[in-house]
Amino acid sequence: MQDLSPRAADLLAQRLYEAGCRHAFGMPGGEVLTLVDALEQAGIAFHLTKHENAAGFMAEAVHHRDSAPAILVATLGPGAMNGINVVANALQDRVPMIVLTGCVDADEALTYTHQVMDHAQVYRSITKGTFTLTAQGADIVADKAVSLANQPRPGPVHIDVPISVADMRVSRVKTRRLVKAAAVAPEGNCLEKARQWMADAERPIAIVGLDVLYDGSRNIVQAFLEHFGIPFVTTYKAKGVVPEDHPLCLGGAGLSPLADKHLLPLVEQADLVLCLGYDPIEMRPGWREVWDPEEKRVIDISAVVNDHYMHQAGLNMVADTGATLEAMAKGNAARETWSGGEPAQVKSALAEAFPTDEEWGPAAIIAETRATLPAETLATADSGAHRILLSQMWECSEERGLIQSSALCTMGCAVPMAIGLKLAEPNRPVISFSGDAGFLMVAGELSTAAEMGGNPIFLVFVDASLALIELKQRQRQMGNRGVDFDRHDFAAMGRAFGGNGHTVRNREELRTALNEAMKANSFTVIAAEIDRGGYDGRI
Repeated sequence: MQDLSPRAADLLAQRLYEAGCRHAFGMPGGEVLTLVDALEQAGIAFHLTKHENAAGFMAEAVHHRDSAPAILVATLGPGAMNGINVVANALQDRVPMIVLTGCVDADEALTYTHQVMDHAQVYRSITKGTFTLTAQGADIVADKAVSLANQPRPGPVHIDVPISVADMRVSRVKTRRLVKAAAVAPEGNCLEKARQWMADAERPIAIVGLDVLYDGSRNIVQAFLEHFGIPFVTTYKAKGVVPEDHPLCLGGAGLSPLADKHLLPLVEQADLVLCLGYDPIEMRPGWREVWDPEEKRVIDISAVVNDHYMHQAGLNMVADTGATLEAMAKGNAARETWSGGEPAQVKSALAEAFPTDEEWGPAAIIAETRATLPAETLATADSGAHRILLSQMWECSEERGLIQSSALCTMGCAVPMAIGLKLAEPNRPVISFSGDAGFLMVAGELSTAAEMGGNPIFLVFVDASLALIELKQRQRQMGNRGVDFDRHDFAAMGRAFGGNGHTVRNREELRTALNEAMKANSFTVIAAEIDRGGYDGRI
């Protein structure tokens, strides 16, 4: 009689489906065939990619739309190792991800060594936890992994799945679920001091970070800032948490010395700094210890204890952002702030620092693209000089309207992220912004874009150089070494993989290419050629 009990892999897949997961990405090997089958049977579509690293970024992009943990599937040995970069990115960029790797059975590994290695040993330093699936414990392992991945701050969790365990039938399963912790707010003397500091503040400023993306406090944050008239900046990942056309918004901050030239003096003038879910892992060294907590009042509301030491605060609250702000606001009346109008002056200065009316160059490309594409366009950015400029110029009206690797700052993420976004949001325009070097790292995924369908747009800044590194060489008066390469026909690459391709050298050509891309039935590569040194004085 056939045993109809679920396999251990089925229990794992069912828990992931329960967590909201509907998509998994990777490249299978014989060791994960049962796992892929279980995912599909549970209702989680498995998508074949050309590289595990790209698979992880596609999975991350889907997470940014459905809020479920990303799923990366890799076979043993080289497959598992190909995912190292994107898993490290998930850890630093606070992305909940379940990393599923196949492995040989423990008894087999005693005498069989081909492609066999200790996955857990490798993944331990770049994940929040690593587990080995067991048959009787499959449901518990799955729930622990999902819970750990989602707990503040979110991140990747690794599960090694032995071949025979995945296939093993399991009867009399007792399911266990860790109940999500309730939101908490501070109380007592700490809260009273925070209320008093708010009442006294005449020049408050807020820095809003990525914790707000995960604790559901966006509306409360906006209401709090509006009630007390507090100007604010966001980290790059938190762009759009409050729409960036808001009069109190001073834009994104993180990697731009040009923007910091205007933002940091305003922080220095403030008499109260509010760090709202602020995770400084996104910030450049210029934001390290920019205030002295003994001389300036600073309130830090974060999801975890401050162990980064990028900054210190007079009040540290490990609490829910929204619940804390509601408690701080209680009994505090609104009052006029910044009577000298300094935030408005900084806002104007930033607009002049990042003009939208240049004839051509990287800033003109970003401005023209933003003006041409609909407001609801979703965007991704690869690492490089263009990302710093884009993060200052690309206005977001919603959270996660622009996604990027802003902590690990890895190259090669924008194209696969755009593919993932288009899969999750097929009816919305999607565009990626890549430097030519970053695009070349993942050009093979154009075949994945063709196979998945849809019409994402892949815009490439073409200057045949690692522009940001070359700029740093010149700033340090070093010679040009190891940063230049040939110009390639990126538009032809798009056509070769079954999509469309355009090379543009001015605003009119770019506008025409964008309009055609939005009407196209398949993806489009737009190669925007710019001069060397186009980022000088721009970032």
